[in-house]
Amino acid sequence: MSLIATVTPQNASGTLGALYAEMEQAFGRIPNAFQLYSSSPELLAQQWAQIRYYGEHPTLNFPLLAMIRLLVSQENACEYCVGFNEAMLIHRAGLSAEQVAAAKRNAADAPLPDKDKAMLLFVLKATKTPKAVEKADLDGLRSMGWNDGDILDAVHHGARNMAVDVVFNAFKVDDDF
Repeated sequence: MSLIATVTPQNASGTLGALYAEMEQAFGRIPNAFQLYSSSPELLAQQWAQIRYYGEHPTLNFPLLAMIRLLVSQENACEYCVGFNEAMLIHRAGLSAEQVAAAKRNAADAPLPDKDKAMLLFVLKATKTPKAVEKADLDGLRSMGWNDGDILDAVHHGARNMAVDVVFNAFKVDDDF
């Protein structure tokens, strides 16, 4: 049970009820990860807006984004996020458990196209050692066809996931996947 009070879907009303209805339509249920934010409907609305934004991103695809979340969360020891993103990569992106395990052992083995793998490795560098990022890193991504907006969005996605890891670890969100 989470350390912070949550509102179940059955007890949600108003803004929270409306947000839950959108989420249930998208996911078929309200995961504990979303219920954790229920004590702050405005924050939940911001989280939901971010999810929708990245879900419709024109260049950052689902497998890349899920792999970013998985490997950032592994670095932050967020078991909920690691398990959730493993499940998403296997059941939604069609990766095998072996492919996901290989990526967890070594990000360079992630089963992504070279362009996406380069972005993944850059995001991991930026989130782990941000002061080590250099112009040459960005130039390399640009030479592969990424633009500055893509690069910013990808790093923001990884950095935002770090914040989510802190929240989930601090408040002990229960696994439900």
